[in-house]
Amino acid sequence: MAAEPEIHAILDELRRLRSRVPQLTGALAAGVDGLVVAQDTPGVDPEGLAALTAAALGVAVRVADATGQGDFRELLVRGEHGYVATYAAGRTAVLTLLAQDRVNVGRLHLEGRRAAARIGELVDAAEAAAKAAEASQPARPPGRTTTSRTLRPTRTPRAAATDARTATDS
Repeated sequence: MAAEPEIHAILDELRRLRSRVPQLTGALAAGVDGLVVAQDTPGVDPEGLAALTAAALGVAVRVADATGQGDFRELLVRGEHGYVATYAAGRTAVLTLLAQDRVNVGRLHLEGRRAAARIGELVDAAEAAAKAAEASQPARPPGRTTTSRTLRPTRTPRAAATDARTATDS
């Protein structure tokens, strides 16, 4: 399961982001596999949003690759009532923001990119620490498996996001 200090740090970042951009109605950090890492999405099913984000990410990654635009960085959807913005957050996570239609989109991007970079650092560091801890474990007898403490639960990734790559460089 997720390590508490990392989850609290990510939740703090989501709350700070929502205070900096008052028109945000929700914020979600998820793995590229569609599993929720942390969320602040009142009135929205976070598991459903994470799964939809993974599906959209899979399409966005393919579009970027097919057009020669490089690794995925962000995706913006504008609906009749507002925006859904998804940003790469490290190697294996994304940040999805929900915003009212009256949001300043430039501000949304500025703050979303900054928060995604910070969340990506937290997620990547937690995964590196989990891998290092797993590597330092003594060898297990055959037939026994180990589970690492990663920021998101271990589960078979969704097909649409298995090869999803993200980049957080601006």
